[in-house]
Amino acid sequence: MIGIFNDNFPPILDGVALTAQNYAYWLHQKGKEVCVVTPYAPDSEEVINAAPYPVYRYTSIPIPMRKPYRLGLPYMDWGFLAQKRKLTFEIVHAHCPFTSGRIARRIAHKQHIPMVATFHSKYRQDFERAVHSKFIVDLAIKDIMAFYESADEVWIPQASVEDTIREYGYKGRVEVVENGNDFVTPESQILQIRDDMRKQLGLNGNETMLLYVGQHIWEKNIQLTLDALKKIKELPYRLYMIGTGYAEGLIREFIHKEGLEQKIIMLGMINDREALRRYYAASDLFLFPSAYDTFGLVVHEAAALQTPSVLLAHSTIADDIEENRNGFLTENDPDVYARLIQHLMENKELLRQAGINASRTMARSWEDIVDEITERYTEIIKRYNSTHQP
Repeated sequence: MIGIFNDNFPPILDGVALTAQNYAYWLHQKGKEVCVVTPYAPDSEEVINAAPYPVYRYTSIPIPMRKPYRLGLPYMDWGFLAQKRKLTFEIVHAHCPFTSGRIARRIAHKQHIPMVATFHSKYRQDFERAVHSKFIVDLAIKDIMAFYESADEVWIPQASVEDTIREYGYKGRVEVVENGNDFVTPESQILQIRDDMRKQLGLNGNETMLLYVGQHIWEKNIQLTLDALKKIKELPYRLYMIGTGYAEGLIREFIHKEGLEQKIIMLGMINDREALRRYYAASDLFLFPSAYDTFGLVVHEAAALQTPSVLLAHSTIADDIEENRNGFLTENDPDVYARLIQHLMENKELLRQAGINASRTMARSWEDIVDEITERYTEIIKRYNSTHQP
């Protein structure tokens, strides 16, 4: 059996949770025996019951100030521990270095099997926001790097992420294994979805539809977007914001204070993937100037629906962007950002061509990705077994 381990799983939606879900789903579709190990989350029964593969959950509690994320407590869950002892794996894949990753490592050591670990996130920024002690943050990062050093193979989702993991102190080898996309859609369908959704939203021909999908946290540089849009609020645009997070209330306060209620519409979390597809397809431009993310799955989802993105120049997630060809780059300055948005609103053909190019260069299907992953797993298992003969 292949084990997929992550501390988040739908209905908690972020890029890593969706990655873990798609790994499991497509491995199952390819005839592989696979399971997911993840903390319990409220309201998850529908998702778990619908999964065609087993999902093993363990006790968890909410993480303060990080709603909807959970802290797993696997060793307080006797039922889960009894289940775990009955499972036999060929390989385990940890998508985070915390409780689920530690379970994967323990299983790998006990069952004498290889462990793959993917480095997905900029953990230092999370710790620095929560803990105001450089000494403690450094210790935490050192511990996380020790986890990755213990893996048989470390994967990163794109080449630029290597800079971050090296900065954190990791000395070993890394392999670039891209994330896939479950929104790859034929162009004729995209155009039909776009027209239907824009009519549903009541957008007129002159209005530019902007979109943000992601956690509502300041680490995503949302304030830059808000400050830029405030400067051009007389222009005909609407920004739809999808997601939730600790900064949601403060974002709403900003929108009210600046009189932007008709310009910026907060929709909360949308768990329905088909509904989310419709928002991506209807949009002209995706706004995601984050320096926090290592891959930006949402940027690639937007690209699959021919919606180009504005990203922060020199950010890790901007690695795939050829400026003015398949996306756009801004400086971390609201005036520069505002001028760019205005320029793109006035050049719809540039937007359209960039969207087409984004779909051709940034939207690889999960089915295709998992074929590569399966081959890599097979090679890792063979290599491990050849070097760990009794």
